[in-house]
Amino acid sequence: MPNLGGGAKCGACEKTVYHAEEIQCNGRSFHKTCFHCMACRKALDSTTVAAHDSEIYCKVCYGRKYGPKGIGFGQGAGCLSTDTGEHLGLQFQESPKQARSATTSNPSKFTAKFGESEKCPRCGKSVYAAEKVMGGGKPWHKTCFRCAICGKSLESTNVTDKDGELYCKVCYAKNFGPTGIGFGGLTQQVEKKE
Repeated sequence: MPNLGGGAKCGACEKTVYHAEEIQCNGRSFHKTCFHCMACRKALDSTTVAAHDSEIYCKVCYGRKYGPKGIGFGQGAGCLSTDTGEHLGLQFQESPKQARSATTSNPSKFTAKFGESEKCPRCGKSVYAAEKVMGGGKPWHKTCFRCAICGKSLESTNVTDKDGELYCKVCYAKNFGPTGIGFGGLTQQVEKKE
């Protein structure tokens, strides 16, 4: 039957959605007032929605229902979430995979899979992808990506490296560049012949 004079049907309440009140997500239309998480009823927007088939969830409920399960998959670094979401009516899909041993026979695959990162040459702490800046072929924290002499913050346009350390172009030229008359105004005593 044709849809005469109306808009699409709302994915939540199945009533007609007119253009002025429409939010589209995952190919479906919703009323602004119906655009809520299907589990916790939290109001959603384009930055907080996570869609699965015809269902919409907030990112937290989506993670509880469809995200990875097990030890180490919490709400953030160092957290172990034991919240199953059952109070929200969420039922988990059981994974057919068997539990794995805590030890691994290949440490390089383990570190790549579970996010162990390289160390910053300046401070010696782990450098994760969100804070990683490459310089001199090594990963640095954004806050450690500074000139070793003057402490000036560096960018790709003004960074130079020598012996594993980073320098701004000015400090590099003063300390490692050519010296003598005509080279950057650095003074050097030249005896006059009479």
